[in-house]
Amino acid sequence: MYSFIEIFFEALDLVLVLFQGYFLQYFLGNFLESRGKSRYTGLYVTLIYTVMRKYLDFLWPPIYEGGWMFGKQVLSLLLTTILILCFYKSFRSITIFLVASFQAIRDISVYFIVILLDKPSDLTFVLWEWCGEKGILPSISVWNKAANLSMGGFQLLRVLLILLLMGFSLKKIVNDFPEKDLRIQRAELMFILIPALTSLMLCTLLRVIMVTVEEDIPIFLYKKYPPLGFLLPGVLFLALLAILQGVKSFREMVNLNREKNSRLTLEKQVEDMQAYMMELERIYSGVRSIKHDMKNSLAIIGQLAEHKIQSENRELQTYLSALNETMEQLEIPFRTGNQVVDALLHRKNQEAQELLPDLMLDTEQLVFPKTLSVRSYDLGILLGNAFDNALEACCKLKKQKPEAEVFIRLIAFQKGMFLFFRVENSFDGVILQKSGVEFPITDKKDKEMHGIGLLNIKKVVESYEGTVDWKITGPVFTLAIMLKNQEKEGRER
Repeated sequence: MYSFIEIFFEALDLVLVLFQGYFLQYFLGNFLESRGKSRYTGLYVTLIYTVMRKYLDFLWPPIYEGGWMFGKQVLSLLLTTILILCFYKSFRSITIFLVASFQAIRDISVYFIVILLDKPSDLTFVLWEWCGEKGILPSISVWNKAANLSMGGFQLLRVLLILLLMGFSLKKIVNDFPEKDLRIQRAELMFILIPALTSLMLCTLLRVIMVTVEEDIPIFLYKKYPPLGFLLPGVLFLALLAILQGVKSFREMVNLNREKNSRLTLEKQVEDMQAYMMELERIYSGVRSIKHDMKNSLAIIGQLAEHKIQSENRELQTYLSALNETMEQLEIPFRTGNQVVDALLHRKNQEAQELLPDLMLDTEQLVFPKTLSVRSYDLGILLGNAFDNALEACCKLKKQKPEAEVFIRLIAFQKGMFLFFRVENSFDGVILQKSGVEFPITDKKDKEMHGIGLLNIKKVVESYEGTVDWKITGPVFTLAIMLKNQEKEGRER
């Protein structure tokens, strides 16, 4: 017959293992895609892990020492890996980190809390013994009840603290880790894997040496050597911090690299756009001047030709008429109030027509004020990136639904000291959005080099103390930009 306290301990142990299984499926589910579409995958993982752990504890009770406990640790890692392969797709390099970090955090949480609460638990029994000697506890049965109550209370406290520490640590890794589908390079994997493996090896070492048997009596190492009761929790806590800080540092490293790539791309884009805009302004002014002079010259030649005999100058008039039509083709069809934007729109429209001949480009409401403090190449970055993103969305929609109507609508207007710029375009209605990421992410494989158009737009807008926002209305994606149209000290036109 099991006593009540033994049943209580077994129930708490079952609860502990069940929650560890729940933490495992939560941890894995945030990084790996489950096989099939069953919504019960997490439940299956939790239950199978619980059965697995309980069976291992039955085969290798904690009182065993040495190689037996090392074998238990290895088998536990192997079975956890097999469990992942059975319920989650593909074996990615991040899986190694997931297995090692989960097992390390589990063991650290258990050892840290058990060792930390061992001394207070012993002191409680010393207190009950003192109470018994002083007659405060009137009988042995009362003493046993007090002892069982304190043992049960401490065990419950251990389980709660283990679960709190383990749950907090795993959740922090999930929150601190960058995009879960990020392709990790070998050097990056080693950066986060080494702290996890080191901690795992430390816990494995503790499994091997924690219990010693003297005269057939198991003795915990930290009881035999009391200073370890203070040193081991400190070492375990530092090991846990190493895992968590490694993930946090990795996130900062990824963000720094992305920021660096984005900045380099933006700087190159700004340089190219500035040179292009300056050249465009020069060419456009020259074309307008030449066109104006040629029109006058053609008008004079036409008038002179009319005084001659009509039949003798018919070929000349035909030639002059064709030449005049050619000059008319030099006229850029956009009138936004900004010559550079007109020329850029002309080029972008030509590119768009090659990709989507039936694209409807609406610029009737794209009107810039005469007094504009925004630099020409900044306008080019805003318009160029926004137009490219809109065109890409339209191409994607057209590829999926060839019969779909595709359009891009550009709108700009001044209100007070602010300039508003809006881009509306048709799209397929699918948006990839990650938690904590401000803008939609690209669905291209090379995420490091794509999907930064909106970030570049934001950088330019922020230099004019403005904002960027986006929304979805049915099959229409809208990008809204507001920036201050006012000269800022230290900023050159």
